[in-house]
Amino acid sequence: MAARAFFLPGIVILFCAFILSLLVAVSLPALPALDIVRCHFATDAFTTDGSMKEIRLMRGHRAYCYYDQTGHRTCIDQGHGYAVNLTTTDSKSVTIGPGATRGLAVHPVAAGVTFIALLFSLSSHVTLALFASLLSFIAALLTLIAFAIDIALYIIVHDRVQRLQDGQTRSVAAPGVWITLVSLILLLMAVCTGWFGRRRSRMAGATDYLPPEKSGAFAMFRRS
Repeated sequence: MAARAFFLPGIVILFCAFILSLLVAVSLPALPALDIVRCHFATDAFTTDGSMKEIRLMRGHRAYCYYDQTGHRTCIDQGHGYAVNLTTTDSKSVTIGPGATRGLAVHPVAAGVTFIALLFSLSSHVTLALFASLLSFIAALLTLIAFAIDIALYIIVHDRVQRLQDGQTRSVAAPGVWITLVSLILLLMAVCTGWFGRRRSRMAGATDYLPPEKSGAFAMFRRS
């Protein structure tokens, strides 16, 4: 029972990690702030869909969204592994190909594994709760990979848009990247709580056994 009580914080931590992972993986249109990379252009840039002052690349149903001079937002649905073509008025152009965005698919996979780990952690069986910590470790590895892919995408986009407007463009790692980092930290905490819970369970089992006292001629060898 004491070990099970030790697992309870892990359930809360896993739930928070799952919600954060899900938000980044889905990138709901109602939450355009949860993008991965954000670029602000000094002068108008263009896609096949129109002119823009800002573009946000994200993961999920909406591939990317751009904002015009008036702040009007337009989201383009291209699905998995999308490409973005950018052009300036002086005919400079760059392409952010699907190879740079295809890796974002790791986000929903990490969210799915986190959800399974959360379900296992709800079990009252200690063995299943311990298995949840193993799944949490796998989810943490996937989230780490997703975070690395986000950083790689930021580096690629930053390099290409800088060439597009000769260093006048400002590119930033958007909130989705840092939410992924927070989710990674939470998953590592969940792994630790599972490990400490297992250690607590083993120690509790060890104290249940007490060796019999020695008597007679061997009593003098008994430890004080």
